[in-house]
Amino acid sequence: MKVSVITVCYNSEKTVESTIRSVENQTYSDIEYIVVDGKSKDGTLAIVKKYPHVVTKWVSEPDNGLYDAMNKGIEMATGDVVALINSDDLFSDDYALEKVMNVFRKNPELDSVYADLYYVAQDDIDNIVRRWKTGKRKSFRSGWHPAHPTFYLKREVYEKYGLFNLDFKLAADFEIMLRFLEKYAISTHYLEEYLVKMRLGGATNNSIKNIIDGNMECLKAYKINDLKVNRVLYPFFRTVPKLLQFTRT
Repeated sequence: MKVSVITVCYNSEKTVESTIRSVENQTYSDIEYIVVDGKSKDGTLAIVKKYPHVVTKWVSEPDNGLYDAMNKGIEMATGDVVALINSDDLFSDDYALEKVMNVFRKNPELDSVYADLYYVAQDDIDNIVRRWKTGKRKSFRSGWHPAHPTFYLKREVYEKYGLFNLDFKLAADFEIMLRFLEKYAISTHYLEEYLVKMRLGGATNNSIKNIIDGNMECLKAYKINDLKVNRVLYPFFRTVPKLLQFTRT
C-alpha cells in the first residue's frame, strides 16, 4: 500500500532539509515523495536536488499560493493514501507513517486517519511549545476538528469530493476537512499519537486580523457546504479548545 507524501515550499531553505530528512528516515518503505516548489528565489530547490534518492517527483513553478500548490501535489500523486507535510514541519519520529499505514492496512475500507500534533519553536524543534490533542471525533460545531497536518486521506476521497477550494486564503484546510467529514461523512480513525512537529508561525495565527479573517472563512465554509452553525457562538467554540491546548502536558 503506497503513501504519497507531499511537501509544498517557497523560499524554505532554512527548514526544508529537516522536512526531507524526516521523510527519508521513515521506516515505512512504500513512499512516493512529491515536492511542489513555488519557484523559490533562495536555495530551496538546490536542497531538494540533493535528495534524488528521497524525492520521487518535484516541480518548481509559480503558483497561486499554498493551497494551489497542495492541489498540484495531489494531482501528481499515485499513492493509495495522501499525506501533506509542509516545508516547515516534520514527522515526530521515524515510525509515523508506519503507524498510519498500519491502520489503513488493518481497515481497508477506511477513508482517513487523523492524529495529534506538536507545535515547536521555530529555531528549536525539540522545544514543544503547545500540544494539539485532537481526541475522538465530534461535531465541528463544538469547535473540534483534526489538526490538518495529521490528516491522512485515501486519494480516492480527493477524486470523489474535490480538492482545496482556492476561494479560501486562510481556511481552505478547514473547509476541506469540514466538507469531507461533515458534509460527506467519510469514515475516519483517531490514532492517538503525536505524529507531526509543526513550527509556530502559520499564516492563520500570526495576527489578530488573520485570526478574525480565519474565523470568518470558517463560517463561510459552513455556508457553501449547506451546513448549519451558530454564527455568533461558533468563533467562541472554535477558540476555546485551542486556548486549552496551552495547558496540556
